[in-house]
Amino acid sequence: MAVEVKELLEAGVHFGHLTRKWDPNMAPYVYMERNGIHIINLYKTAAKIDEAGAALAKIAASGRKILFVATKKQAKDIVSEKATEINMPYITERWPGGMLTNFVTIRKAVKKMASIDRMKKDGTFMTLSKKERLQVDRLRAKLEKNLGSISDMTRLPGALFVVDIKREHIAIKEAQKLNIPIFAMVDTNSDPRQVDYVIPANDDASKSIDKILTHVASAVSGGLAERKAEKEAAAAPKEEAPKAKKEAKTEAVVEKSTPKAKAAPAKKAVAEEEE
Repeated sequence: MAVEVKELLEAGVHFGHLTRKWDPNMAPYVYMERNGIHIINLYKTAAKIDEAGAALAKIAASGRKILFVATKKQAKDIVSEKATEINMPYITERWPGGMLTNFVTIRKAVKKMASIDRMKKDGTFMTLSKKERLQVDRLRAKLEKNLGSISDMTRLPGALFVVDIKREHIAIKEAQKLNIPIFAMVDTNSDPRQVDYVIPANDDASKSIDKILTHVASAVSGGLAERKAEKEAAAAPKEEAPKAKKEAKTEAVVEKSTPKAKAAPAKKAVAEEEE
């Protein structure tokens, strides 16, 4: 899906922060100043969305997960909706410290959640006292709130997509430590040098966030579709091979039997001449 400057303009993607709050490293992405507010160059934003989208599609096509991170109020619902649509993990509550750098411990917490679910299915849960059941339920609800959206993430993500890098600075630092590629919406008050793939955009307005994430989700979806097509193509020859083998065998049998059929009348004719 091609990115048009007009639609970015209508969504308010171009509105930056107050000029006194800006980060000088964002200068290449600033178009002008108006009424004390920096205006983002949307032509550069459109180009960066295309660049980031192509890279994200490759990661998705390789089978790796992309972790979406946005804990600010105006981005929470949008991120959870878009990430769910493309079946990707996301964090919209408080970032769990060590989420990436101490991933083994986080996986243990996710497994704990799964074990509570098993207890409820096999009836073990009902053997506990009323107080214990209440405690287990509270623990399950807490784990679901913080980690429910990453329950399917069995290994470290292939990339991180962040909305507001200032707010999610802990997530950024953990990803940098592990050399995980970082994609982010970066406003004029943030340092773009912390991010591998910068998308200069207004990260405070829900319309702007929704517009950028729609394009990002579309790119990831394209990568997933490509992976599915490759899998189907790889599986097709395996299914056709036994059929081709069977046909070849049948042809060989026919060829083998043909000379024998011709030889029989010839033998009979020789016997008649001798008589």
